[in-house]
Amino acid sequence: MKAPKTLMGAAAGLALLIGGAAQAQDITVGYFLEWPMPFQYAKAMGTYDEEMGVTVNWVSFDTGTAMSAAMASGDVQMSVSQGVPPFVVATSAGQDLQILDVAVSYSDNDNCVVRADLEIDKTSAGELAGKKVAVPLGTAAHFGFLEQMNHFGVDLGSLEVVDMAPSEGAAALSQGAVDMACGYAGGLIRMKEHGNVLLTGAEKEELGILVFDVTTAPASFVAENSDLAAAFLKVTADANAMWNSGEHTDEMLEVIAKDAGMDKETAAASLATFVFPSIEEQLSDKWLGGGSQDFMKGVADVFVQAGSIDAALDSYENQVNTGPLSAAADM
Repeated sequence: MKAPKTLMGAAAGLALLIGGAAQAQDITVGYFLEWPMPFQYAKAMGTYDEEMGVTVNWVSFDTGTAMSAAMASGDVQMSVSQGVPPFVVATSAGQDLQILDVAVSYSDNDNCVVRADLEIDKTSAGELAGKKVAVPLGTAAHFGFLEQMNHFGVDLGSLEVVDMAPSEGAAALSQGAVDMACGYAGGLIRMKEHGNVLLTGAEKEELGILVFDVTTAPASFVAENSDLAAAFLKVTADANAMWNSGEHTDEMLEVIAKDAGMDKETAAASLATFVFPSIEEQLSDKWLGGGSQDFMKGVADVFVQAGSIDAALDSYENQVNTGPLSAAADM
């Protein structure tokens, strides 16, 4: 089955570009099951192999930490949709990984929820002072909580913060044992059944509170295979553009859901909370032009305070390489 022309147009050019350099003949890429994304349409259609001129082997993982370990061992050359927290943990410990693109933003899938009967929203957030809050310490949700409280001017010292996983926080919120709970994924969905968020995902992003995954690779691999990396990112960007257009939803959804090991309805529900930024957006100050680096530093500092890592890097500027993505924009 052939991939649509929108994903095939640059095939010849990319093949010539890659074929002219002594680069890898095959690569292994990590990804997650039950995490539906447009790139899986191109994956299932064989578009990566065809446009890049190499064999792309795919292996699924359960965690971003496992992705880091596989890239450290050399078993995996690239990982799609690795979470920022495990990336920060790995690079803070000295692993030489680089972020190549913003795979997906899901700010509405990570948030804090206030118990409904308190009737507290963003206009009255100051009333949270003295309240009990469930937060999974050392996570991006923890960082987001700290940033929201800073934005609203709520004194952290006035809050009773308890360390709870999202599922536990959701249960505590439903029972009235806590006044606010922070979390993500299924835990957040259940939290929302008993309360309201203070800020939407878009509002958080405007404050620089980002929740996103990234495509990552060892710096040595990128240095030796920069054209290959650019070609991979180009195929991903084309698949994202297809999805974002809204003109190919039905045909793409069925393929994506199957590849992700999900039914169409569940995959569609997840995709509805995801945002896939264009290359231009990814290269802007909000993302890889500076926002992501600042965000990683904030996450790392939170992890240090929580005792999750020994120390943060002085800066995470060197952990972002926009070269391949910039090259992909010109393909």
